[in-house]
Amino acid sequence: MKLTDEEKAMLDGAEGPAVAAAMDLLVRYGEALDCERLCDTRNVAGTMTQPSPAKAKLVAEHGWDKAYAVINLDSDEEFEVPQMKVPTCQLQHGFSDDSVGVAPYPKQYVELQADAESFYGRKGVNILATCTPYQVGNLPVRGEHVAWMESSAVVYANSVLGARTNCEGGASTGAASLTGKIPCWGNHHEENRRGTHLIDVRVPVKSFLDWGMLGYFAGDLVQEERPVVVGDFAQPELVDLKHFGAAAASSGGVEMYHIPGVTPEAPTVEAAFGSAKLPEAVHYGQREREQIYENLNSQGSNTDVDFVLLGCPHASVDQIWRAARALEGRKLKAQLWIMVPRALKVVADRSGYTEIIEKAGGKVLSDSCPAMSRSAPPGTKVFATDSAKQAHYLPAILGIEAWFGTLEDCVNAAVTGRWTGELR
Repeated sequence: MKLTDEEKAMLDGAEGPAVAAAMDLLVRYGEALDCERLCDTRNVAGTMTQPSPAKAKLVAEHGWDKAYAVINLDSDEEFEVPQMKVPTCQLQHGFSDDSVGVAPYPKQYVELQADAESFYGRKGVNILATCTPYQVGNLPVRGEHVAWMESSAVVYANSVLGARTNCEGGASTGAASLTGKIPCWGNHHEENRRGTHLIDVRVPVKSFLDWGMLGYFAGDLVQEERPVVVGDFAQPELVDLKHFGAAAASSGGVEMYHIPGVTPEAPTVEAAFGSAKLPEAVHYGQREREQIYENLNSQGSNTDVDFVLLGCPHASVDQIWRAARALEGRKLKAQLWIMVPRALKVVADRSGYTEIIEKAGGKVLSDSCPAMSRSAPPGTKVFATDSAKQAHYLPAILGIEAWFGTLEDCVNAAVTGRWTGELR
């Protein structure tokens, strides 16, 4: 690693033992990656407040400073955690107080998390508590080097915003927060952001459902590389791009995609690839669309639905409003949760959407999701969702069956207690 004089001073302890430990971690991390230098960053999205048995034990025995040292800096040293050096936000974490009596989630974890929020808030961490920080104010600019965790947030930052980040972890973001540095490799370099596969869409992609299925197809095809998508689709909305990226990051490990004329680094197909020579296109047509739908619904056989989950990644205000419209005047047989950022729940509350959803019997919950907190309504055996990401992960995490469909299919399942969705 080639360190600047400033970085050498931090490593040698000029800014205190916590910063020195952070620099030591970043140097070890960079050397493992065969990385030559560090990038400057002023935007970190990580996780400090997420409860876990290990964290609970550390805090009970040694306090929050030690927990940060061990979990977020990979250090056994004893030191006080200083103020964050650069703007830092907490991503989604465990269920919070609005889940008490709703989700079977340990109350001691809710209390531990509230204590963590108080501690880290005083250190300069913005408790956004969402996997979609770009929906609630964290919007890095094009070309900005950031250090973000969470696969769906990373792919959105790289692709839609044009910021530059790899999919970081709790330790690397913990160190970046105290130093304003992150190893400069992977997606931080221009040559690693160019397209690798061309997908030609030959069936209309107009709906939220279709964007999720197309993303799931793209991720399965390219795995950790970078798809460029052209063809027959309408102008996507924020929620469509959010859904596409989350699905691609679930079926594969996509951290960046290009849609020429839509995403900022791809004004043209040639620009997306950085070359006039394009790879042979892979077609996405009706047959592929049907296969993806069948794949996402292959984990369901029992049509009796116990639980319906909307909002993954966390729902936008428009998605909450659409759910409220679909639920107005109806009563639910199955449990329904809509997962949202807390800041947007306030908007939903003030706009009357939450009242409509709760009158029907649904719940609007913030800060987490069933996959993150490993928690669904008691007795859940079968769930339905409009999220390709949750349909991919939740059966493995909780051992339950999954159905995937439109918001309307999911609301109908919540009202009737049965799955009747089909591909249209």
